[in-house]
Parts: sequence; structure tokens; C-alpha cells
Amino acid sequence: MKNQIWQIHKTEKISSTLLIRGGRVVDPANNFDGVADVLIIDGKIAAVKPDIKFSADYEYNAADKIVTPGLIDMHVHFREPGQEAKEDFLSGSKAAVAGGFTTVATMPNTSPVVDNAALVRSMVKRAEEVGLINIKIIGAVTKNQQGQELAEMRDMITAGAVAFSDDGHFDDNAKIFLNALDYLHDTGKLIICHEEETSLVKGGVMNEGKRSALLGLKGRPTVAEDIAVARDVLLAEYTGGRVHIAHISSARAVEIVRDAKKRGVNVTAEVTPQHLTMTDDLVNPADASTKINPPLRTQKDCDACLAGLLDGTIDAIVTDHSPHTPEEKDREYIYAPSGFPGLETSVGVLFTELYHKNKIDLKTLISKMTAEPAQIFGLNAGTLSIAAPADITIIDPEFVWTVDAENFYTKGSHSPFIGRELKGRAVATIVRGNLMKLNQW
Repeated sequence: MKNQIWQIHKTEKISSTLLIRGGRVVDPANNFDGVADVLIIDGKIAAVKPDIKFSADYEYNAADKIVTPGLIDMHVHFREPGQEAKEDFLSGSKAAVAGGFTTVATMPNTSPVVDNAALVRSMVKRAEEVGLINIKIIGAVTKNQQGQELAEMRDMITAGAVAFSDDGHFDDNAKIFLNALDYLHDTGKLIICHEEETSLVKGGVMNEGKRSALLGLKGRPTVAEDIAVARDVLLAEYTGGRVHIAHISSARAVEIVRDAKKRGVNVTAEVTPQHLTMTDDLVNPADASTKINPPLRTQKDCDACLAGLLDGTIDAIVTDHSPHTPEEKDREYIYAPSGFPGLETSVGVLFTELYHKNKIDLKTLISKMTAEPAQIFGLNAGTLSIAAPADITIIDPEFVWTVDAENFYTKGSHSPFIGRELKGRAVATIVRGNLMKLNQW
């Protein structure tokens, strides 16, 4: 059954009209939450209301399910160009569809680094040719992400870049970073900042604290993140530029962003499911799946990130989907690369650990995965407004399943969630009116 799904070509119209009946429609962009039907005609939203009278080519019964705008993840690593053994646009977009995501943005730390307009144009074309979803391209801030010379970001904007980041690297040179903010000031584009002061984390492989001392592993202290976030917030305040804090994980960093927003600084932030729900107590030196960057922190940090999500300090949830080959991850903890695939487990983890435990309400959770990232990045997505692209996710909040790498569509197989029983799953993904997934489970 798994292979049969992908016999549907991305451009093949399953039906010209599609009617989703009787689901709980949650559309934070329009402040709508209620049982309704959703009518799709020629790839666009035609109506959202109860009891639509229309004879569609295909109907989907969404009773007892949640119907939302297509989920958005603005921080993934699809590894093209040059690292296709880890992931590529096709395998990555299959994983996205399986996880309920209709729009993603891929980071530029590839081989070569995406730091020029020619590469952006080729990636945009590649995404259109093989992607099953909407794949957006993020360009590098500096040439080869070395932090020494600005990349031609304006040329990359013309070529289709939606934002810029040296993700995986903290730009140590404050003057270069200030110049980047100035350079982009009138473009409306933001810089996504990987926040760890380099000198404080060199050689570290997990959060610095009691657990790292017990395991005898060199740590990466939270103060490294705090210092980096504080610097970039101050530079954004000084220049009037836009900064977006990637995968925030420290309680103090959340506080810094909260205070900056109160002062009117143009700063936004994102958080991952793992930094909301997992702590460094789970680190096992024999299993490199928990090695991520920034590392898993303490319960205090998790609680602060959740509080920041609830009060608006943190604007978006992302996966930081980072697959690696088995050969790379099956190494000693200190030598294995950081990251794991997250697109296919995100909804399950968030519903299991947050929604079903009454730690977050449904509207807020869906908003952080749809409307708010769309607004931050200026996307024509994240809404069920009339005439909007018909990108839709259907979630069964009661669906119980066990994470099994054998069922992953991503090329990555190492995840700390393997073997976990989760409650909640995307059961259908609609991209531009095309129903991409039918009865997979």
C-alpha cells in the first residue's frame, strides 16, 4: 500500500472538485473553529460552511477528524544539492506528505552551499519538477556560510529565495551580521539565526549540566545560546532589521525574545517538538538519535519554551528535519552528526505530549504550524480563505500508532521516537487540490 500511494504523479488531477465533509475545521487565520464542509474547485478553496450542497467529483468523509490549512515547516534539510544520500527533494516531500505538511523551506547548508542566484533558480526548478509539495528555498547569508563575506542575497531574492540563514553556523562577526541586516532592510526578508556562541560550544555534544557530567560528555551550555540571541536581538533593534531565532531551546533565550518583543524589536522565533517535549535525561551515549543541535535541554527549558509558545513569544513550530545516512549515525555519540528526521513524527508527538495532555489548545497549536509561519515568511498559504490555494491537512486526533523506521518515507532512519506509541496523525494531505494520501493506514 505504501508504494501504491506514490503512483499518483504530483501533477495528476485526482478530481477537479473535492468536497471534504463534516470535519472540525480549524482555521486560525480566519478565527474559525467549527464543524463544516470544505469545497475545492480547480485547486482553490471555493467554500467553507456547514452542509454544502454540491455534487463533487470526490467526497472525503472527515467526521471525527480535524481539517486545517496545510501544515507549514519553514526549517527542513532536504540535502540537495550534493547530499542526496541523506535526503532529496522527492524523498523529503514524500515524508512531508506522510506527516501532513504541504509547504516546507529547505536550508542552504548543502554541498555546495546555496549562496548564489544560479543555485536558487536551479533548486526552484528542481522543486517544481519533482516535489510533491510546495518547497521553498532559503539562501545563505554569507558566501559558503563562512561568515566572512555577504552572499548576493538580493540576487537570490530575485531568483526565488524566501529567507536567508547560515543555519548550522553562528555568524561570529557582528559587523558582517549587522551589514546583512542593513542589506536586507528594505526587502522584507528575514535572517534565520542559528544561535550558539561558537567559542562556548566547541567540541560539545549535549547540554552542559548534571547529565553531561554523569555521562562524561562535553557539554554545550545554554549561555552560549543566550549570548548569541541577545547579540542578534540588539543588532536587529539597532538596524531595524528582521531576525528569526531558529530552534530556540533555552529558557533565558525565550525571556530575551519576550523582552525584545515588548520593546518593539522585529524578532520572531521558532521551536521544535523535541525542544518542547524531550530533555537531556534521555541522552544515551549508545544511541546517537538524541544528538541534535542545539541539544536537548532541561525540563525547565522545555517548560519555558512551551510558555513562550502559549504567550506568543515563540511564533512557529518547525521540525528541523535533518536526516543522515545510517553509516553516519551508527557511530559513537561524539562522532555522529547532529539531527534526525522529524516530518513524519511531528503531529504525533505534538498531539500526544501537548494537546492530549491539555498543555496547549488546538487553535494555538494549529496556528503555530499554519497561519503564523505563513505571515512571518510572507507565504500565500496557511489559510482556508476563499480562493486560497487548496492546501489542506486532515488529522485524526485519536489515531494510535507506533513509530517504526521501516515505514518512514524519509531516507533517514534514526529517530529518538522509534518504538514510541503516539496518539494523533495526519491521515490525508491535499496539495493544490490534489488528495495526495488515501487510506494509507
